[in-house]
Amino acid sequence: MDLFAHKIIPVVIIHDTADAEPLAQALIAGGLPIAEVTFRTAAAAESIEIMSEIDGITVGAGTVLTPEQVEIATEAGAQFFVSPGLRPDVVREAQVSGRPILPGAVTPGEIMQAQSMSIETVKFFPANLYGGAAGIKALAAPFTTMKFVPTGGVSPQNLDEYLSLPYVPAVGGSWMVPATLIDDRRFDEITALCRQAAELAAPYRAADDGDAA
Repeated sequence: MDLFAHKIIPVVIIHDTADAEPLAQALIAGGLPIAEVTFRTAAAAESIEIMSEIDGITVGAGTVLTPEQVEIATEAGAQFFVSPGLRPDVVREAQVSGRPILPGAVTPGEIMQAQSMSIETVKFFPANLYGGAAGIKALAAPFTTMKFVPTGGVSPQNLDEYLSLPYVPAVGGSWMVPATLIDDRRFDEITALCRQAAELAAPYRAADDGDAA
């Protein structure tokens, strides 16, 4: 499983489990078949379970704050975890599950703690408040082996700033899956937004394919 193959990880908030399946299909149709389903609503765990049963999409749990949420998400079928911060017991629980976790880290101390736990990629959140691409560049200078996935304030307007950095394997974003469109069940519009996002990220996917070749 390559979490970063599509260069963008859609971050979704689902309030009604009835929206999980059509949302998954919209992401697949739009060329971004991956989702970070955030634990911000009561529908998260069941939505992860529903989406995980659909072929062709990778589903993870986001806004994971406790070891208990890791357990719940694991049972629901989550294939990866994302946390807004670095909490050692959450990281350990994820590692026990055998699934990757992206803990949040935005300071040198947090990054060093992540490294001490064998974490090679962290979530840089909220990216817009911690210096954006310039902030990541500054941190990447001393931490040459660390990778960063910026989330928070990422948009089509600054996507290139992030993906052009060699230590940014992907970004997380919600502009292609706004909660209002999900709630209103305007899945055709979500598909269109995903296609636009996938097209913006395509040059960076092609560059990775070239490196692999």
